[in-house]
Amino acid sequence: MNYRLLGHSGLRVSELCLGTMTFGEDWGWGAPKEEARKIYDAFREAGGNFIDTANVYTQGSSETFLGEFMSGHRDSIVLGTKYTNAAPGTDPNAGGNQRKNMMQAIEASLRRLKTDYIDLYWLHIWDRMTPVEEVMRAFDDLVRQGKVLYVGVSDVPGWWISKANTIAAFRGWTPFVALQIEYSLIERTVERELIPVAKEFDLTVTAWSPLAGGVLSGKYASGEAADARYSGEMMKQWLPNQERSGRIVDALQNVSKQTGRSNAQIALAWLRNRSVPVIPIIGARKMHQLEDNIASLALSLTKDQTELLDDASAIELGFPYDFYAKEMATVFAYGGLRDKILA
Repeated sequence: MNYRLLGHSGLRVSELCLGTMTFGEDWGWGAPKEEARKIYDAFREAGGNFIDTANVYTQGSSETFLGEFMSGHRDSIVLGTKYTNAAPGTDPNAGGNQRKNMMQAIEASLRRLKTDYIDLYWLHIWDRMTPVEEVMRAFDDLVRQGKVLYVGVSDVPGWWISKANTIAAFRGWTPFVALQIEYSLIERTVERELIPVAKEFDLTVTAWSPLAGGVLSGKYASGEAADARYSGEMMKQWLPNQERSGRIVDALQNVSKQTGRSNAQIALAWLRNRSVPVIPIIGARKMHQLEDNIASLALSLTKDQTELLDDASAIELGFPYDFYAKEMATVFAYGGLRDKILA
């Protein structure tokens, strides 16, 4: 496995990230501790050092397991966890982006993870009410206290990231170095605003659900989805455009026949070679799933194969990007001299 710098930082992380939402059986579909440890150990043996979890994953079991698994080699792990979400209850401050929840959540995560610091602390999801200044100042406080080394943001609009990092730069606070979003051949709408923001602010993108809940692995077509997280009505919500999804799976199967590789490996290889650095977050409940995902690192797609997948999964960028592509807009924006302007 090779390594990438995480955004505008010197932190080296593996080109795949191990997602641990499957560590623990508390939600009814995860891996028991023994299997989770085998998956964790195999990921490390393959050179992986980048681990992703969250305070709410499997009701805290994911963090608790990792706290045990990392014993004796904590400093060699780039550990990321998240705050914001909480199980339904009666405390209005148990969830949200506000400083109070951030401070409570970090202390609880540190206890479960049995560590003094978090390498990468993520805002899990935008609560649409906490002032951005409050969030960024609170993150900066945690960095100055040594409890957090870097900060990242997940599941927020592009304009909010721009505002947050601009304020951080102006105030001398810690900026975001990474962005976590849903990104796959199925979900490409992030290319409208979020990918351009990541490029502008030099944020490494980590992609959750890179196989679209298993759809891109082919297990729904092969009948292996009986114990999957998403099935039936939930899958219809996950994939509202069945026709487009079918085209994508057909294209994957086409490339699979050409390469002799699995659909999952092809989908991950496509994602890792986008216009900005993308680190897929791979989640596994069984060892063979992890092994198959790691094998994608040895796969290079040809230009024709990439274009086949691009065409099958293409989206409309919408206004203003489709407008920019029109000949009239280009002619007038550059006074008819676009082809003579080197930029």
